[in-house]
Amino acid sequence: MDTKKIVDLFQGRKSKALSEKKFYAVLVPIIEVNSEPHLLFQVRSQTLNRQPGEISFPGGKIESGENPLQAALRETQEEMGIQKENIQIIGALDCLLNISNDLIYPFLGLLHKVQYENIRYSIDEVSEIFTVPIDFFIQNKPEVYDMSYKVDVDGAFPFHKIKNGETYQNRTMTEPVYFYEYDNYIIWGLTAKITRNFIKELIKKRGI
Repeated sequence: MDTKKIVDLFQGRKSKALSEKKFYAVLVPIIEVNSEPHLLFQVRSQTLNRQPGEISFPGGKIESGENPLQAALRETQEEMGIQKENIQIIGALDCLLNISNDLIYPFLGLLHKVQYENIRYSIDEVSEIFTVPIDFFIQNKPEVYDMSYKVDVDGAFPFHKIKNGETYQNRTMTEPVYFYEYDNYIIWGLTAKITRNFIKELIKKRGI
């Protein structure tokens, strides 16, 4: 192997995520209710294997040949029955990792010519839908709690090969978990984290 060969192989290479297992995309839908902007949420069906009964935005796994935006639009159509021509993509929100090392790409979208009461969601994937005024999130900060994870490896892991290995062996990772409570709904976890990030950006850009 020579230097020129390495340069040829990596010339112009684009960065991609390292070590992520799966990739997902979600749409954060804005819908007007009585001329007021709301966020549209869904409650996942109790029959689903993944996160049954939890509150989420429409979205799912990015399939082969898709980019994140295409996946978000496809999943929104499949789950919520909302066609992509009725969705104005405003922009991308910050992507994030979950505890399973999956990468999630959120997109902010405005729904056009979509009436809340006329949405025909898939009952196989969604048990119900609801909206929350964006002003609610501006005026109400989420509750936040720390969740900690401790190192858990098998006994063969070579901590003795690591400088100060005992420190790594006893390391604890902590991350904040957010909760919004609206009427009888609890919005938490990644959905709350994505919501909080959007609201923080909105407040920052408005100078509130």
